[in-house]
Amino acid sequence: MKETINTILRKVGLKAVEVKLEQMTLADGVTVIEAELFEAGEPVFVITEDAQIALPIGEYQLEDGRLLVVAEEGIIAEIKDAEEEVEEVEEAPVAEVPETEMAQPQAPTAKKVIESIVKETQFSSSEKDAKIAELEARIAELTKVELSDDAPAAEPINHNPENAQPIEVFRYAKNSAQSPLDRVLTKLYK
Repeated sequence: MKETINTILRKVGLKAVEVKLEQMTLADGVTVIEAELFEAGEPVFVITEDAQIALPIGEYQLEDGRLLVVAEEGIIAEIKDAEEEVEEVEEAPVAEVPETEMAQPQAPTAKKVIESIVKETQFSSSEKDAKIAELEARIAELTKVELSDDAPAAEPINHNPENAQPIEVFRYAKNSAQSPLDRVLTKLYK
């Protein structure tokens, strides 16, 4: 396969360049990612059985302890060493607060308050039967009102047998032998 591709490219005037991709495993030990170089700005993909998928946005712990940061889908933003990830946080000196202020804890304030009202109606079987009976009574009442009019609902349709026009039939080759199709058509159109 490679040879046929190379011969085609040579005829066109191009040269095939083989790209070798690096693979790394994430900290979970299962997920394999692949990139040409594991550096900032390089595309990175997740290897699956079927295809390569661009690595989604997020931070990923590599098996060697480094942290891979993806800011744009499929593009490496940076790779942090394990030492950079752990930053020492200095404790701020605690100022002494009078006991009167400590005795009154502050209530946390909410950023958003979401209120919702849910109305749930459940009918027992007797209530359902009562509603159905009520609706049936209303339907019967409405049909009586519509049918009580003295005018007929529609004018009757009268058949006029004299309106039939004779159809002239001209038969070709009356005395010739008939095929099975001719016999069927003759019986259909008598």
